[in-house]
Amino acid sequence: MSRAVVLPYFDLLLEALGRGNPVLAAAFGRHVHWGYWPDPGVADGSVADFVAAAERLCVRVCDAGGARDGQRILDVGCGFGGTLMSLNERFSSVELVGLNIDPRQLERARRDVQVRPGNRVDFQEGDACRMPFPDAWFDVVLAIECAFHFESRARFLAEARRVLRPGGRLALCDFVPAPVMAPFVAPSKRMLRAYFERFSGQSDFSTTLDRYRALGREAGLSPVHEEDITRGTLPTYPVVRRVLRELDREVGVAVAGAAAMELASRLGLLRYVILAFDRR
Repeated sequence: MSRAVVLPYFDLLLEALGRGNPVLAAAFGRHVHWGYWPDPGVADGSVADFVAAAERLCVRVCDAGGARDGQRILDVGCGFGGTLMSLNERFSSVELVGLNIDPRQLERARRDVQVRPGNRVDFQEGDACRMPFPDAWFDVVLAIECAFHFESRARFLAEARRVLRPGGRLALCDFVPAPVMAPFVAPSKRMLRAYFERFSGQSDFSTTLDRYRALGREAGLSPVHEEDITRGTLPTYPVVRRVLRELDREVGVAVAGAAAMELASRLGLLRYVILAFDRR
């Protein structure tokens, strides 16, 4: 993700959090990503239920990455530090690093993460496609619902491979189009131009699962885990649409964009997947 990239929704969220909006603080004060329900039928539509589901999604991706005690773990696109908070609470003797291109998000993360004795947590400003870390430095690299913002998934995967030790693992979650949808991604993006320009910012939803596998192989990564959890994320959408109405600006385009993603997901055209790759 280049330093020229602007993500308007984080501008809006940070403004609202700065004003002390309690609904947005509850929904997105820790994790800024979708939730996961093993049984979507039990979702009750509340913000508290969504927050618990967002934590479940985080844990599921971290488990796919093989996170455990004693590791050095990198969270790319770390947002407000929610994933590192979770890892810090679950594991011991870990060295945790959060990387983000937005210093405002890092400032909030540094303030909110309370480090347990025996663990280490650090946050660094930097680009996911040009990571400021030595080769073979991490046991696990995580990227939770952020790769679609990166300048290039190919460059990100190559960088992840570089900073992973031999045998280390990359785990991520991302939106991928169904093969039948791939030719229509660009026209759909033009139809939702206002959403991408005024709310989402740079976003690329054109990388299919087959393309992800190919990019991983080209980067020197072997796929070891693939999981389609689309159905388990669907209860996110009603909550997010309601929470977005707490924004002072761009409410219409934000809600319209979320509705379009929900429709594509319910029709099976847009999938939400968890992927993990080992460094060969």
